[in-house]
Amino acid sequence: MARYSELSVDELSALRESLQAEYEEIKSCGLKLDMSRGKPSAAQLDLSMDLLNCLTEEDIKSVSPDVRNYGLLEGLPGMRKLFADMLGLKPEEIFVGGNSSLNLMYDTLAKGMLFGYYNSEKPWSQCGKIKFLCPVPGYDRHFGVTETLGIEMLTVPMTSTGPDMDIVEELVNNDASIKGIWCVPMYSNPDGITYSDETVRRFANLKPAAKDFRIFWDNAYCVHHVSDQHDELLNLMDECRKAGTEDSVFMFASTSKVTFSGAGVAAFGCSENNMKHLVKLISMQTIGFDKVNQLRHLKYFKDLDGVKAHMEKHCALMKPKFETVLRHLDEEIAPLGIAEWKRPNGGYFISLNVLSGCAKQVVSLCKEAGVVLTPAGATFPYGVDPLDRNIRIAPSFPTAEELEMATKVLCLSVKLASAEQLLAQKKTAGSEKDATVVA
Repeated sequence: MARYSELSVDELSALRESLQAEYEEIKSCGLKLDMSRGKPSAAQLDLSMDLLNCLTEEDIKSVSPDVRNYGLLEGLPGMRKLFADMLGLKPEEIFVGGNSSLNLMYDTLAKGMLFGYYNSEKPWSQCGKIKFLCPVPGYDRHFGVTETLGIEMLTVPMTSTGPDMDIVEELVNNDASIKGIWCVPMYSNPDGITYSDETVRRFANLKPAAKDFRIFWDNAYCVHHVSDQHDELLNLMDECRKAGTEDSVFMFASTSKVTFSGAGVAAFGCSENNMKHLVKLISMQTIGFDKVNQLRHLKYFKDLDGVKAHMEKHCALMKPKFETVLRHLDEEIAPLGIAEWKRPNGGYFISLNVLSGCAKQVVSLCKEAGVVLTPAGATFPYGVDPLDRNIRIAPSFPTAEELEMATKVLCLSVKLASAEQLLAQKKTAGSEKDATVVA
């Protein structure tokens, strides 16, 4: 197979016609496939069904204070320890909430806007224009939360070792209006990159112009491996303790993709100073979260080793799906020189970069053929990818058979969009050349 960029106008025209015919044939199949979000499949959810039956009346009544009643705002001690082990913190640095870490992130950021943090001079909403750094491509819901709260977003490019720290340091250390940064440090969404030790240490040693600057460390995929090779992430809080910057970090995690997405348990971790401040505010909005569900998860997993053993079952389901997508890309797209992608060892996504200017068309072609993808641009603030290149692929939800077909449609759409764009470019270049000769 020849690289598309090497084909002549006539060859690209013939290729486009052939691809269009193949596309029309697939479009007539009436497919209805969804790769739009990183939702666990039914098979993954089935792994946790015993969670629903693991608690007995004796289990519930053996805990003091009574988990059915009010109290224990910060969460069950055993659940705090489980999340502490997961995040590399102390149990007293953990607050256990409801099923959604996104809710905790939104709430924590909103508290900064309404009240400020313990070392803030005033609420962020009273500080004029404030800004947040957003590594790109990144998580669309992080960007949605920030935009909803009226915070200006500044993009920072991702590298193979994490955010470009030269840019992060330059901005954070010199602009007091920059109040925070979003991070998915392990198996980043969507690239699947794990931050290097150097990157983590540089985060710990930032010298922010804003004294209430916060790193929102969303460690959503810390136990989500999809390969036999597991990445390792340096403990940010340990490095912050060494640098005396532990107050600058908020950490988040959940069991949303470990057990049940709509009925898991989430937590945030932070320093003692931050915890005192936030717990005082949280005590005015709730008397406590669902401790019965916390006890259920604690009985089911017992400890972090139990979580890891459970996640090996998830890996057995997820690994073949990632391999399916990567196999199609390797066989159908790689020889053509029209896209590039990452090969993550964990997380929930594969990040695909097509030719500049083609992402929206690829997503549109897939949709017309019955395959729903995450909207093009979603991995950038305000939904705008300046190069219109990045597409987030979510292999988890479809069945194996559906994923095979969905990935074939994706590859065909990438080929068709690329052929059309290159053909238009070569025709334009030829016209300009002819005009120059005539002149």
